[in-house]
Amino acid sequence: MRRLGDLEAEIMDRLWTWDRPATVREIVDDLNRTRPLAYTTVMTVADILHRKGLLRREKSGRAWSYRPACSREAYSAALMRDVLGESPNPTGALAHLVEQLTPEELAALRSAIESVDREAPGEGPR
Repeated sequence: MRRLGDLEAEIMDRLWTWDRPATVREIVDDLNRTRPLAYTTVMTVADILHRKGLLRREKSGRAWSYRPACSREAYSAALMRDVLGESPNPTGALAHLVEQLTPEELAALRSAIESVDREAPGEGPR
């Protein structure tokens, strides 16, 4: 999974934050509060995100209504998995990552691992 471009990220951020479907008009109106963008530009980028599988859409009157196909966390996890998969030494890359984590992030990582282990009993260590 590729990292999002600037406008793609802004669109996805709004949809993840709003946690509801939205039309291109709603997205454009919100984006135009900070910088001017043409409706057609946002419509094109939303269509690209749909073709990439990051947005789902359904007809809402004459317009499309868009919503994220996955959570922000699932997208972030897929990015991290892809980056890790590109490393010739994934174990070393993970070790370097863990060295850079704050104590809070390390605790969250431990908690996530324990949660996954509890959900999959009998499968042994991961």
